[in-house]
Amino acid sequence: MESYPIRTDLALESQERLKKDKGNVRGIRFLEEKKKNGIVVSTVVIDTENAAKAMGRPKGTYVTIEAPEMIEEDAGYHRDISMELAQILRNMLPKSKFPKTSGNMETGIDVSVLVVGLGNREVTPDALGPKVIDNMFITRHIMKEFGRYAFSDENVSRISGIVPGVMAQTGMECVEILKGIVKETQPELIITVDALAARNVKRLGRTIQLTDTGITPGSGIGNHRNALNEQSLGLPVISLGVPTVVNAATIVADAMSELIEAEASSCQDLEKLDEQQRQELAHGLLSPKLNELFVTPKNIDESIKQLSFLLSEGLNIALLGNKEENAGI
Repeated sequence: MESYPIRTDLALESQERLKKDKGNVRGIRFLEEKKKNGIVVSTVVIDTENAAKAMGRPKGTYVTIEAPEMIEEDAGYHRDISMELAQILRNMLPKSKFPKTSGNMETGIDVSVLVVGLGNREVTPDALGPKVIDNMFITRHIMKEFGRYAFSDENVSRISGIVPGVMAQTGMECVEILKGIVKETQPELIITVDALAARNVKRLGRTIQLTDTGITPGSGIGNHRNALNEQSLGLPVISLGVPTVVNAATIVADAMSELIEAEASSCQDLEKLDEQQRQELAHGLLSPKLNELFVTPKNIDESIKQLSFLLSEGLNIALLGNKEENAGI
């Protein structure tokens, strides 16, 4: 039977599967913290090359915020998530290059940052990155014209934003576009925002992942493009995103697992299959035309709108401080 990878952009899901298959793996550290309002923050740190190979992703830190009501219209709840996101983002900045970037969240930080909204604006589940840029408080042009005294806080990040589109629209790789922008504008940091793919349907629109390893656009759906990271761009790259799609075969495999558990006595042979084998069987049951089908929630348009506000608010707070005029909503 042909081998099909279990596709996910979430390091947390890769860690869960690896622990289930092989137990604790040396070189991988995991920490889970439960916050107020049911918010859970999980951290996966990959320390060694062997662990990175086992996980299928680069060495580095991956932080996941899970909030069951993330896509609901609750301004107070969203504010809690945005504050958590802002604090994690500041903590993730390399202290060797940005020694004064944590501390008081009421004030901004003095960093020149390029925020990149990845994805295709014309495809709703993939429009998260561009819509976040629409809601960002862009300051670089104001700083160039009037200086930092145009703001009440002297610690103000010089924020610029770009939506590079996708190769089908521009004929260029994102990394090629960003190299030109980096050369001309000289930012100190790049933050990318993208829609991700999940393994678990329950995490769609309810999970935020942040990582200091950069991103390979499209990798979660098997459409690999050139990586955006410190090696390719020459400066630190922090990536954040929210899963908006899941592979159809994954849904079938989950349904099979529930059926096997419910009818264990009559499904003894199927019960012996591990997760990878069930995934391959699910792919086999689907017609070839459906093997690459990805599914998104029916209310994805409203979800993308809510999530774009939430992420932009978190970014604005992290870079400009916790002030109402910087909230992004």
